[in-house]
Amino acid sequence: MQIRYYKEYSRYLDRFMEFKVYGHAGRPIIIFPCQSGRFFDWEDRNMCNLAAPWIDSGKLQIFTADSIDPESWDNHGPERPRIEMQERWYNYICEELTPRLLEINREQGGEDHTGKILVGGASMGGGHAVNFFLRRPDLFNGTIALSGLYSSRMFFGDYMDDLVYRNSPCDYMRNFPTDHPYMELFNKADKFIMCCGQGAWEGDLLASTLELQGILESKGIHPIVDIWGFDVAHDWVWWEKQWTYFLQMTLGNP
Repeated sequence: MQIRYYKEYSRYLDRFMEFKVYGHAGRPIIIFPCQSGRFFDWEDRNMCNLAAPWIDSGKLQIFTADSIDPESWDNHGPERPRIEMQERWYNYICEELTPRLLEINREQGGEDHTGKILVGGASMGGGHAVNFFLRRPDLFNGTIALSGLYSSRMFFGDYMDDLVYRNSPCDYMRNFPTDHPYMELFNKADKFIMCCGQGAWEGDLLASTLELQGILESKGIHPIVDIWGFDVAHDWVWWEKQWTYFLQMTLGNP
């Protein structure tokens, strides 16, 4: 497996941001880390090795983004600076990392994957993935979101402003107009997957998943919502199983 490390300056965040790339070609997926996690966590937790059959066959290229959660969602300071930092990170991903990703993806002569980028992650990473897809289906073409949280309430309580609203899918999708041009893109998405267990530490995530599912379906948007059993906990041992299961569903045999 080809693995490359990058550290590049972000004008939106005014700092150098790190990311890694796994694979030489194939469908790109951006993986967001768990709460306050780092860009190397997906590799450290064996998730890249589990995807090796798809990576080595040239069907998948993984890009692991870094998090700024300790300055945004996981910060206990005033709300507005926290959510402004989240929005700067959102712009970094959309306006800097994503074009760079496509550039790297094309380096070895592969097909043009513009508009075909997947986003994914587990726990907070899954929440980020769905937020990016719902806000920018022109950039991203589907998700593999495991045990995600899709509302701002757990981290911002009753506080709401324009930026919190933009980063809380359960809030902004409730008001989403069904004649919006994005409806066509949602319906053309490859796989819009949200998965959650019903076991230990999954209660809030399960409730959030079902809440968003109901909102989306009321708008005519139909994600694949896969609820696993009461033994399925909020833990890597289950995310490992879900990850390979949904890669198979999305990409087919390696």
